[in-house]
Amino acid sequence: MTFDRRIFNFAAGPAALPEVVLKQAASEMLNWQGLGASVMEVSHRGKEFMALYEEVLHDLRTLMGIPDSYEILLLQGGGLGQNAAIPMNLMALGKNGPKADFLVTGIWSEKSYKEAEKYGAAHLAATSALEIFNTIPDEASWSLSDDAAYVHYCANETIGGVEFPGVPEVGGRLLVADISSNILSREIDVTKCGVWFGGAQKNIGPSGVTIVIVRKDLMGHSMSITPSIWDWSKQAATQSMLNTPPTFSIYMAGLGFKWLLAQGGVQAIEKQNQEKANLLYSFLDQSSLYENRVTKAYRSRMNVTFFLKDESLNAAFLAQSNAAGLVALRGHKAAGGMRASIYNAMPLEGVQALVEFMRDFERRA
Repeated sequence: MTFDRRIFNFAAGPAALPEVVLKQAASEMLNWQGLGASVMEVSHRGKEFMALYEEVLHDLRTLMGIPDSYEILLLQGGGLGQNAAIPMNLMALGKNGPKADFLVTGIWSEKSYKEAEKYGAAHLAATSALEIFNTIPDEASWSLSDDAAYVHYCANETIGGVEFPGVPEVGGRLLVADISSNILSREIDVTKCGVWFGGAQKNIGPSGVTIVIVRKDLMGHSMSITPSIWDWSKQAATQSMLNTPPTFSIYMAGLGFKWLLAQGGVQAIEKQNQEKANLLYSFLDQSSLYENRVTKAYRSRMNVTFFLKDESLNAAFLAQSNAAGLVALRGHKAAGGMRASIYNAMPLEGVQALVEFMRDFERRA
């Protein structure tokens, strides 16, 4: 099936990119900055790429308000790689040996918890597994340790569609935040966490580069078993170029940052994201066919999960939505149902088209 126009891509990642970003990348593919070569073909240590690299860091600092007391690393390996790197770099700060607390609110934070068990004591401070990861446990039920090096949480669970409404309060303990699927979607106070990390493939650019924002005083505490490539202090000393960096992904991330700045920055895009989410959730709440099962206070603004109450209609829903140019709505295999990922690059028109289709499908069901 082919389309004579761009589809509305609701994929959870790699996700939709702004059309203007794709067009600029296409126009520069064969001749970047008059060099007669693609950005993928030039030296990562050449002056042209190094200037790009510094500009990417500057724009990200501007967008997120990242103070100079934090290092920005542009790494590879994705969030799963950081699930190993984080305990290897931080767990040794535990008062009585390597230890970390985990708030498990979905499949991704569960993966982080299980990976950390390889490097020390991973303490399950809270979990919503019994609620099928449809909520966030009440803070009064959290059992935070006094001797853990840090508390790890996932700010937005891509699969379950659960999002923390703000940075959790953990009594002055060091916080580590996985922001893979809501980075740059809403304003945050960077200083509330010691470490923020996330892949670029949802709100920034294509897959390949992982952003790690780490307070500088937290570097230099890695375990002796830490591979050099996962040692934050060694990466910082080489401008994230201990090995050849993902140059094209960094370039594309830079274009994404420029696009976001042109929209008015994070404050402006947050308003747009809230409008899109409100539109879709409002429709779901009044529907007799569809339902969202996440506690309202913790609904994600990025990944809207929903189910058809008559699941025998799932196949028809997916076939017809795909034919209408509304693609990638099938939910993750671990959760079932449907999922509409409405990241920064998804225009309001895309959500409006989805709601109109869902309303028409409901009338015909």
